[in-house]
Amino acid sequence: MVNTMTSPLEGLKTSRIVTSLQQLGYAGTFMTGVRPVTPAASFVGRARTLRLLPTRPDVVKTMQADRTKNPNRVAVDQTRPGDVLVIDARGVTNHSVGGDPFAARVKAAGGVALVTDGAVRNLPGLVALNFPIYAQGVHASSLGNAHIGVAVNEPIACGGVLVLPGDVVVGDAEGVVVVPADLEQQVADMSRASEALDAFSIEMILAGHGLDDAYPPNETLRAQFEARQAETR
Repeated sequence: MVNTMTSPLEGLKTSRIVTSLQQLGYAGTFMTGVRPVTPAASFVGRARTLRLLPTRPDVVKTMQADRTKNPNRVAVDQTRPGDVLVIDARGVTNHSVGGDPFAARVKAAGGVALVTDGAVRNLPGLVALNFPIYAQGVHASSLGNAHIGVAVNEPIACGGVLVLPGDVVVGDAEGVVVVPADLEQQVADMSRASEALDAFSIEMILAGHGLDDAYPPNETLRAQFEARQAETR
């Protein structure tokens, strides 16, 4: 299944997006400790959430009686094109939240990434999927030894960040940032504008200008930048 989502945030660095969000008063949008564990590391999508809690035998027994209502499977099986499955694992990394069968299902359903502040398993299988997987670690122990799913598409915390269903989630080699859905276009516009200005500053620095003159550009260089921008519009 093909991802049908397009976003104005595509192609932007997570660090650039974080700076724009900070300028708007939104701190704590970048997930702490969550990094790509597969070579496929860039994505933009809408958050679909799964919240895990510590496991307990009686709860597991109830869920096994009707696997169609198991939140772990519901979250994965009902993934839609453009979704990012974001799993709240409470930062637990000594057991995994799942491996390549779960990730393969997310990919086959049109999802664009799997993100967790826990661990994942079977790294060779995950790499073979050519699919963005982000986690705080890798651990061979399975989900059932530490986690049980309790809620799908409800607010969660992942990597210290509040994630609401439908938020825009962006990942690159640096990590994952979460953008409130109603700020998507504004953050994209701000980020592209600052990206162009920073690229100009770097160009001027490499040409021999000092930081005081080039970052941010002084009045003379700023006028040069504005003139160049006007020519490309």
